[in-house]
Amino acid sequence: MPTPLALAVDFGGTKVEAALVDEHGTLLPGSRHRRPTGPTATADELDRSVREVVEAALAALPADAELVGAGIGSAGPIEVSMGRVSPLNVPAWREHPLRDRIIAILPETPVVLRIDGLCIALAEHWVGAGAGARGENLLGMVVSTGVGGGLVIGGRAVASPTGNGGHIGHVEVGGYDDPCTCGGRGCLEAIASGPRTVAWARTQGFAGTTGEDLARAHAAGDPVALAAVERAGTAIGHAIASATNLLDLDLVAIGGGFSRVSPVLFDHARTAVAERRGFAFATRVEIVPSALSDEGPLIGAAALVHRPDLIV
Repeated sequence: MPTPLALAVDFGGTKVEAALVDEHGTLLPGSRHRRPTGPTATADELDRSVREVVEAALAALPADAELVGAGIGSAGPIEVSMGRVSPLNVPAWREHPLRDRIIAILPETPVVLRIDGLCIALAEHWVGAGAGARGENLLGMVVSTGVGGGLVIGGRAVASPTGNGGHIGHVEVGGYDDPCTCGGRGCLEAIASGPRTVAWARTQGFAGTTGEDLARAHAAGDPVALAAVERAGTAIGHAIASATNLLDLDLVAIGGGFSRVSPVLFDHARTAVAERRGFAFATRVEIVPSALSDEGPLIGAAALVHRPDLIV
């Protein structure tokens, strides 16, 4: 019997990736490819990057395997019924028909689109930090170019009319007034994403320009870098505390490039949650790094194909 494989596509504010993933959530060696995206790319350039990674991944399909579907995780907002995406940090795409673009490449293959935060949550619940009963009520988060999220409640993905449920990056955090691209002020993404944390640090005299620069400075004990990571981690913790009070979460698993700026980021988040000591149910939530490293978004996109039982 042919090995069933899913094509997984992850589209974000910095890069787009594609890979083949098996029914156990394992990426097929040699099938993973990436291309840049970013705020300066044109719509045509983005479409070309998507096509290139998809075709490169498909070229690795073994002769004894069967492509059973394609799953797409995209930065939001999205419109799930129409298969369109409008990633906030990629201005060239507004109501862009990403699902149709993939269907055009794979006309005989089922294609499913969901927001990237939900894919993170599905991956962690399926084979990651929340595998088993521990992750029945789980918030998956990505902290990177933006901040996204998705929810698994009672062992199933939370349904939402437009597909944007769980987007914790645009929950406003008390005590902050940072303007957000979405039009709000004090949104978690505006405070704690990698670029916005670096931007805040630069207002305090930091000379670096990237999250990697900030990570190195933090490891060296630079006081501005220490303050910047504390600020981001505390805001993340406050948002998680609010979400936990609303949803009675068991677990929050956080991935994304900027989540690895320092383990201390998680300590600050946990400290912020612990302030809610009057509510034992809220402070019991565990905050952990993703167990899937940077493969989580692709594994979650594949879960859209391999684990339809998890999706409402």
